[in-house]
Amino acid sequence: MSTNNFLQEIIESLPASHRNVMDKDTAHLVIHHNEVLGAHLVPGLDVQAEPIEDGVNIKIRVDKGTVIEKPVHMCFGMVPEEGLQKIIINAVIEEDAAIEVLAHCTFPNAIDITHLMDATIHLERNARYSYFERHIHGMKGGVKVVPKAKVYVDEYARFKTEFELIKGLVGDIDIFYEGFVKREGVMDMMARIYGRENDRIKINETCHLEGESSRGVLTSHIACRDRTNASVYNTLTATAPFARGHVDCKEIVQENARAKAVPIVEVAHPQAHVTHEAALGSVDSKQLQTLMSRGLTEDEATELIIQGLLN
Repeated sequence: MSTNNFLQEIIESLPASHRNVMDKDTAHLVIHHNEVLGAHLVPGLDVQAEPIEDGVNIKIRVDKGTVIEKPVHMCFGMVPEEGLQKIIINAVIEEDAAIEVLAHCTFPNAIDITHLMDATIHLERNARYSYFERHIHGMKGGVKVVPKAKVYVDEYARFKTEFELIKGLVGDIDIFYEGFVKREGVMDMMARIYGRENDRIKINETCHLEGESSRGVLTSHIACRDRTNASVYNTLTATAPFARGHVDCKEIVQENARAKAVPIVEVAHPQAHVTHEAALGSVDSKQLQTLMSRGLTEDEATELIIQGLLN
């Protein structure tokens, strides 16, 4: 298959509202396996993508004081049924800079594909970085996804990430993120995943509130059906005065699925405060009865409740 055909198939696998990744007015980067199929930058944004064996090494820098107005589109994918893709990212958001990234990882035909991501992200003083990552898989369940990230949030900086995998079968996913937050910095990490059939889901997220008045939120919303096995390990530590944090895990379990949540909160300063909430089980019976009283079947009502949790 030619490069143009790969590019076209990757773009067509995205939701219709996000197929403008090649818009000339929008910064974008499209990668198939270890080949850059398309790239466009805007002033103040430097992206260097170097092919490596089975993947790409990407360096991202947003210049001091630069605010990227439009979301930057990144698309990683593989069209073949089998293969390995490794994405190594080193991102620096300089002082007072801001960027929003909309990333898609798409594997529409996967039977045996492994997608590895290893990222190091540094937000300098008063920087802002928002990263929305949406995975789009086929219905064969042949994807293994292993994203890892170390995030360093300097004073007054704000980091937000959302991971979404609700289209197609998950396959096997193992998320490991760890963040370190300085004075009045903010870290907000959210994961939304819908597991079906024999999907395996593991989330391990950690946030260290090291600076005075730092803030951290770890949120995981997981739906498990059929024989899905899901485990969530969220850790939030606070070692500075007036640090505030919250861990929130909600997992809906249906049929023969299994779910596990292990929230760990640790406070090492008398003026810090961290809370946690975990709820695992079936859909809320009151919500279910309300929807069924309005004409929905039990399956339709359950699906609507699950979509509400994930959206």
